[in-house]
Amino acid sequence: MALKRVSSASAVLPTTTTRGGRAARRRQQGSRRGRNLSITVICGVITVLVLRGTIGLRLPETVITNHAEETNHRIIAQIRSSEENVHEITTNNHTYTLGPKIVNWDGLRQRWLQENPVFSNGKPRILLATGSQPIPCDHPIGDHYLLKSVKNKIDYCRIHSIEIVYNMAHLDEEMSGYWAKLPLIRKLMVTHLDVEWIWWIDSDAFFTDIAFEIPLSKYEGYNMVVHGYPNLLFDEKSWIALNTGSFLLRNCQWSLDLLDAWAPMGPKGRVRDKAGKILTENLKDRPSFEAEDQSALIYLLISRRDEWMDKVFLENSYYLHGYWVGLVDRYEEFSEKLHLPFITHFVGCKPCTGYGDYTFESCLRSMERAFNFADNQLLEMYGYRHRGLSSPNVKRITNRI
Repeated sequence: MALKRVSSASAVLPTTTTRGGRAARRRQQGSRRGRNLSITVICGVITVLVLRGTIGLRLPETVITNHAEETNHRIIAQIRSSEENVHEITTNNHTYTLGPKIVNWDGLRQRWLQENPVFSNGKPRILLATGSQPIPCDHPIGDHYLLKSVKNKIDYCRIHSIEIVYNMAHLDEEMSGYWAKLPLIRKLMVTHLDVEWIWWIDSDAFFTDIAFEIPLSKYEGYNMVVHGYPNLLFDEKSWIALNTGSFLLRNCQWSLDLLDAWAPMGPKGRVRDKAGKILTENLKDRPSFEAEDQSALIYLLISRRDEWMDKVFLENSYYLHGYWVGLVDRYEEFSEKLHLPFITHFVGCKPCTGYGDYTFESCLRSMERAFNFADNQLLEMYGYRHRGLSSPNVKRITNRI
């Protein structure tokens, strides 16, 4: 029997059958891929969870930075909110006092020193007191310069065997701001009977002659030492005749009485506002604002001169307070002459808020120079110094150590 040739056309499968097979295969492949993708995702999630529990999940730097900033802002806002919610004490018609009247303090302290003779030997003891506000600075760099300021003070006190107290608490809510130093000084006097002198220094003041030592023997017979000028005080009645950013008070009855006489202008609110008007009317060139401790002391010494001035030493032979504007750009000159300013005080600068009488940038630049100028005097003991007064970086200057 003869075989018939099968045409090529008859050998081709029907069209519908060919498309259906391909579609089925694609569905099977897609299903496998879907299962593989699901397994991959699940494994990925498990891996992330394991890594997060063991080594921590590393987020992008921008995410970490933003989260840290948000957390800091929230914490600071909570602290400030707590501070603002403190009930403001209203002053009654009675005269404000720092505490119960203390009498015969000299006799009590002398008896204590006799019973504890170890504290009465050697040179008179000094306690340096300083401090800052109890809440974070408005401007973050302000806290950095507060840290530099307290390091500067710790360095000075360590070299001269002076105790230091750094206070961040309002011991009396009525005596906030400029006045916070008064209740602190009083507390330190009555709790540190071994201390002969309480030395207050503002947080915005830097020691810029680390080797200089207060000449205490010069002040025998005096109970208060403050930077000032007699002609500005009594002839001109200037509101800058003296500066209370750095002063010493002897631990004695006279000083406690002075604090009692000084404090009544300090309570915040109506008393402080009214006292501010009196001070502006009586002190030359004083701007109109609430009473602060410096103007109040000047007014007290002028109006009751016979009562207080014979025990007050107005020091101007060295910089117990040195106005920074005329000093910071002359540090190199001072170094050549070997006559350094003892204290550089940044009056009018407000690094904590960013708002002051001078530009924020000029204040920070000058504070950096002051800190590094003082820090060099310490670093040189170890063979180092700053690369420049505007640089935080240091360099080795000798290989002998």
